[in-house]
Amino acid sequence: MLKDVIFDLDGVITDTAIFHFIAWKKLGEKLGIVISEEFNENLKGVDRTESLRRILALGNQENHYSEAEKAEFANEKNNFYVSLIEKVTPADTLPGIATLLAELRANQIKIGLASASKNAPQILKNLGLTSQFDTIVDPATLEQGKPHPEIFSKACNQLDVLPSEAVGVEDAYSGIQSINDAHLLSIGIGDPATLNAADAVLADTSLLTYEKIIEIWQEKH
Repeated sequence: MLKDVIFDLDGVITDTAIFHFIAWKKLGEKLGIVISEEFNENLKGVDRTESLRRILALGNQENHYSEAEKAEFANEKNNFYVSLIEKVTPADTLPGIATLLAELRANQIKIGLASASKNAPQILKNLGLTSQFDTIVDPATLEQGKPHPEIFSKACNQLDVLPSEAVGVEDAYSGIQSINDAHLLSIGIGDPATLNAADAVLADTSLLTYEKIIEIWQEKH
C-alpha cells in the first residue's frame, strides 16, 4: 500500500536550477573557469561541496586551494544564490504540483522532501508550501550525498514508513539512482533517455497527478 511520496525540490517542486547556474557561473568567472549550460547538467542533484569539486576539476584547479578557501568559495556562491531565491513566489511552483500536494494530503498520503539544498526550507516558505510537507530531510545531517541512497532512506525513517511503501520523485539521474538504491519506487520527471533507470518517466510535472502516481504504483505492484 502506498503510504508516502518523497520529492526532490529543484526541477520537481520548483525550478531554481537557473539560479544555481547563475551563481556558479559568477563564481566560475572569478576563478577563470567557464561553466556552460551543458556542464551545468553535471551539477543537478549534486550538493554544494561536490559541485565545487567538479567545477575546480573542470578548470584543473582541484589542488590550487586550501579547504578553507574552498569553503569560502562555496559560501560565496550560496550567498549569491540566496539573494536570487528571495525572489521566488508561489507563482514559481511548477505546473500541477500545488494540486498534487493537496490531493496527496486529502488521501492521507504522507509527503516528504529529500533535497540536497540546504536552502530548501526557505524556498518552500517562499512558495507557500511548507505546511504541505510532513518532513524535510536536513542535508547537513547526512554522511553521503546523492546518488547515495541515504537521503531517501532517512526520509522514510522520518515518516515512519518502509521504502517499499514509498514513491520517490526526481528529475536528475543521480536522484533516480538514490531512490532506486533506497528501494523506493522511482518516478522521473524529464528526458526518458537520461532517466531510463526510473520505474516510470513523465515529461513534465503537469502529468504528475495523484491518479497517475496510483496508476504507476498499481502497475509495479
